[in-house]
Amino acid sequence: MAKAEISWKRETEDGETLQCYAQHVGKEWVFYRRAKRFDQWQEVENPPLEDWLELLDSVKRRIARMLLRPEEEGRIRKIIAERFPGINIE
Repeated sequence: MAKAEISWKRETEDGETLQCYAQHVGKEWVFYRRAKRFDQWQEVENPPLEDWLELLDSVKRRIARMLLRPEEEGRIRKIIAERFPGINIE
């Protein structure tokens, strides 16, 4: 994976494991997911809040290791606040 990609795994409410990744393209993040290793990656139009929070956590860790610019955390926080009003992010 390129440096502009961050991946993780999560479970759905049904207990199904999903592989997810977000790709940084310009100033936007594009999310993808698939169920199994050999499935095709499907772009996610409206990623859920838990995907955004996972991305934010990963970005914070990469900023600490100087792999991403510190401004990126603020951009993601702003996007989360716009898409999910009323959510308080620490």
